[in-house]
Amino acid sequence: MPGATLHVEHPISDFPTWKAAFDRFAAKRREMGVTAQRIHQPQGNAAYVLLQLDFPSVGQAQAFAAFLREQVWKRAEASPALAGTPRAEVLVPMEV
Repeated sequence: MPGATLHVEHPISDFPTWKAAFDRFAAKRREMGVTAQRIHQPQGNAAYVLLQLDFPSVGQAQAFAAFLREQVWKRAEASPALAGTPRAEVLVPMEV
C-alpha cells in the first residue's frame, strides 16, 4: 500500500500529445519516488485525463505536486496538451 497517492486531473487537447509529454518525465518520476502510476480517462471523454502516482511518503507526493505546478504546468513546451487548469491532491489511504 502506498504512503500517498498524488491524484491529478485536467482537460487535454489530445491524448497522444499528452502521453508523449508524460513519457518525457519518466526518469523524473522515478527520481522523485514514484513507485506506481495509473492513467485513466472518463468513458466518452477523450479530452480529460486522470492520473494517480503512488509514493512512499506524503512529503514525496507533495514535492512532486510542487514540481508539476512550478516547472511543468507553467511551461507550454513541457505540457503541450494541457487544455485547462490542472487539479492535484495528495491522497492518503484510510483504514475502514
